[in-house]
Amino acid sequence: MAHLLNAPVEIKHLVIHTDGGSRGNPGPSAVGVVISTPDDDHIESFGRYIGETTNNQAEYTAVIGALAAAKKYKPSKIELILDSELVVKQLRGEYKVKNVDLQPLHADIMKKVGGLEVTFKHVLRSENKLADIEVNKALDEHLGHI
Repeated sequence: MAHLLNAPVEIKHLVIHTDGGSRGNPGPSAVGVVISTPDDDHIESFGRYIGETTNNQAEYTAVIGALAAAKKYKPSKIELILDSELVVKQLRGEYKVKNVDLQPLHADIMKKVGGLEVTFKHVLRSENKLADIEVNKALDEHLGHI
């Protein structure tokens, strides 16, 4: 984990880029999270191997990990930025979550965001590079490609 900003205990507004990916679908999977301030000051980032999952399960798991990591900063507002349009639309309530494996992950996120001002934003993959780097680093480390 990299801490580039000597952050106070409380940061009321966080911008969090998340990514999840699998090599194969399903396959070995990892998540990546990059937490910043609205002024683009880097607070922390990490990647974590999560086992064999689908791409969508990895995307959801990344959001869950991001929310868990953000909790220590006691934010009241969180902007979550993902490159998965499907997951963003499901989290916004625009699409139903029909996949039974995603339903408990979706429910967990909805429970965690209760009481917070949370927005979900879709961006192109090219605008989510730092989180993607964390995913691939975690996968490479786990799979022995380093």
